[in-house]
Amino acid sequence: MKKNYIVNIFLGITLLLAACKQHKPQPAHDHAAMEHGYTVDSSLAPLLQPVNEQVVAQISSIQPEQREGSITKEIQGTVTYDTRSETSIASRVAGRIEKLYIKYNYQPVKKGQLIMEVYSPDLVAAQRELLFIQDGGDNPALLNGARQRLLLLGMTAQQIEQVIRTKQPLYRVSVYSNANGYIIDKAASTPVVATASAPAGGDGMGGMNTTPAAPAASTTTSPVLLREGQYVSAGQNLFTLYKADKLVGEFALEPATAALVRKGQSLSIQGNNDQTITGTIGLVQPVFRNGENFTLVRVYLQGQPFSAGALLKASIPLAVKKAWWLPEAAVLQLGRQSVVFKKEGTVYKPISIVTGVKANGRIQVPDSIAGWNIARNAYYLVDSESFIKAAATNK
Repeated sequence: MKKNYIVNIFLGITLLLAACKQHKPQPAHDHAAMEHGYTVDSSLAPLLQPVNEQVVAQISSIQPEQREGSITKEIQGTVTYDTRSETSIASRVAGRIEKLYIKYNYQPVKKGQLIMEVYSPDLVAAQRELLFIQDGGDNPALLNGARQRLLLLGMTAQQIEQVIRTKQPLYRVSVYSNANGYIIDKAASTPVVATASAPAGGDGMGGMNTTPAAPAASTTTSPVLLREGQYVSAGQNLFTLYKADKLVGEFALEPATAALVRKGQSLSIQGNNDQTITGTIGLVQPVFRNGENFTLVRVYLQGQPFSAGALLKASIPLAVKKAWWLPEAAVLQLGRQSVVFKKEGTVYKPISIVTGVKANGRIQVPDSIAGWNIARNAYYLVDSESFIKAAATNK
């Protein structure tokens, strides 16, 4: 009887395992659908995709336009000093600064204006030598040589005549400006720079691909480092003088625009006073500054009605090749990456593209995007906490 009991248990377990194999568990959603009498709608599949890969939206779309020919690009810039025309004021003798009339950087001066007064033992000794020869009165050659020495040491002819007339050496020798302009102490001044905004991260929604900002002339009125009572050496460069009539307009261009600009090209320049002039590009200089690559374009403004530090706006014609164009609002900037939302069926999918020149509210796309339906405003399809996963351009 015990054997029959064991055999019955074994048969029961075998039948139970066979029943489990025949009846596989149904998925939860299928079971719920069968219980309530409905099936899953395949049209809901787009709603189940990640929101950073596609967006369901009822916004209007546009198609790119193909254009070629000349466009007008507006660029921003500033007026700064022409460093080609700078001159220096140096000390011809070693001595001590007794009186300093320059108090701050970019202080305007005129030619012949008194800059400082210097006491120099060497200069006093040379004046005493002149008076000694003058008292001798029997050697005109030595007297003329003493005069020339004082002239080379920085004294003027009027000062030498004053020494001979009064028979007293001048213990303070005046130093004058040699040109009209703005005087600076380069050791204390901030250099003229082009401020280029560094792009933000490439994957975040908050990133923006900013182009270099227009360079700003540094007219910092910081105090000079030279002080009264300070000693200077012979030949030391004391100040740099920027001539007031030699100015230059500087414009910072992004690489796409700079590739279409050439030296000698004409452009229309407008200042803060709404006065418009025609200028010519005199220099196209690639620059790497503050971790950013851009191109600096200079227009020389000699004799033009502008002042250093003034803002400029210029319009320059550019000849562009045949390409596709989109409104700037249709292109989303993610750091160094440009993205458009291409409509595929009922959804918009982000796709990375290569962009070119921006002008008149439109942006150039060199690659073919013919037949694409693109969201008119890409910024409507994202929010401040989203991260876009853009696909590569489909060619």
